[in-house]
Amino acid sequence: MKIAIQAADLDNKRIDGTRVYLLNLLKYFGKISPEDEFLIYHRKEFNPELTPKNFSNYKIKRITSPCFWTQTRFAAEVWKDNPDVLWMPMHNIPLIRKRKLKTVATIHDLAFKIFPESFPTKDLRQINFLTDIAIRNADKMIAISHSTKNDILKFYSQIDKRKIKVIHHGFDMELFQKEIPESKSAEVFSKFKIQNSKFILYVGAVQPRKNLETLIWAFEKYRNEQRKKINNGQQVKLVFAGSRAWMWERVIERVENSPFRDDIILTGRVDFLTLATLYRNAGLFVFPSLYEGFGIPVLEAMASKVPVICADNSSLREAGGEAAEYFHSFDPSELAEKIEKIFSDDEMRKSMIEKGIKQAENFSWERCARETLEWLKC
Repeated sequence: MKIAIQAADLDNKRIDGTRVYLLNLLKYFGKISPEDEFLIYHRKEFNPELTPKNFSNYKIKRITSPCFWTQTRFAAEVWKDNPDVLWMPMHNIPLIRKRKLKTVATIHDLAFKIFPESFPTKDLRQINFLTDIAIRNADKMIAISHSTKNDILKFYSQIDKRKIKVIHHGFDMELFQKEIPESKSAEVFSKFKIQNSKFILYVGAVQPRKNLETLIWAFEKYRNEQRKKINNGQQVKLVFAGSRAWMWERVIERVENSPFRDDIILTGRVDFLTLATLYRNAGLFVFPSLYEGFGIPVLEAMASKVPVICADNSSLREAGGEAAEYFHSFDPSELAEKIEKIFSDDEMRKSMIEKGIKQAENFSWERCARETLEWLKC
C-alpha cells in the first residue's frame, strides 16, 4: 500500500504536542510496515529536533511553495503520486483530491470552539474553516481521546460516529527514564537557578488556554503560607518550560508583577534532554490547562517519577487516571492546598509516584503507531 503523509509541521521552529505526535509515529511506521511505501511531504527544512527517521520504505519529498501549500503544491503532488490513502495529522485536508483517495484526518482537539477567546481572531477564523472542511470531508478520523471524540460529535452532530476512532497518544518512555549525566543536571540547575526537587514544573506553551495565571496565584498562596510556617532552606520555585505561543503578554505581565517574580522561571524553548532533566529533578508537576486534547506532559512527568496535579477537565483524566490529583480549573486555593499536601506528605508522594509509573506504562508511541496504521489501512 502507498500511504501519503503531510509532514510540513516538522519544519516548524516551535515544538508542540502535535509535532511530537507526528515525529514519533514516523519513528515506527517504516519498521512496523516494511511492505508499505510511505510518501512523506514537507515544505522547507526539517527542524533539526523534528527530523524524522528515514527508513528504506520512506520517500521524503520536499516541495516548496510560497503560500497555501496544502491546497496547492501539496495537493498537486498527491494527485500526481496517486497514493492509496492520505493521512493528515492535523485539522486540514486538501480541497482538491481524487475521489477514490481515502483521506484520514487526526483531530487533536476543538479547544477553539470551547474557548474561542483564547485564540487570535485571524487564527480562529482559519482553524474553524479548515477543521470544518476536514471533519465534513474526511473518509475517517482519528480522535486522540474520548473527550475529543465527544466534542466532534457535539459540534458536528451529523457525523457518523463510526468514522471516528479513538487512538491515544503515547510518549517517549526511553527519554524520560534514561540516566541523566550529572554534568547535564548541574548545567540546568545553574542556567535556571533551581535546586534539585525544589521546584514546581509546568511544561507546555505559554498561551491563555494553559491557565497559567491560576497556577501563579496558587504558587503565591502556597509560598505565603509556607513563609508563615518555616524560615529556613531554599524556597520552592515555579518553572514554566516552554516557548511563548500566542497571547502570552498577560502571563508575562502577571509574572513580572508577582511578589515572587524572582522565583518564577520561564525557560523558553528547551531541547529534549534539558526537558527530561527538568522533569527528573522537579518536586511536583502541575498541569492547569483549561482544555487538552490529550496531555502528553502528564505521562512524561509520571514516567519521570514526579507526582502530578491536573485540572479536572477535558481529556486529562484519560491521561492521568487514578495516579494524578485533580483540582477545579479556576480554584487557585484548592490547587495551593494540594501542592502543600503533596510536598508535606511523603507517603502520599510515594504512592502517587508508584501509581504514576504504572499509569504511564499504559501508553506508548509504538502502540499508537500500530493502531494508527491499522485504521489507515482498513
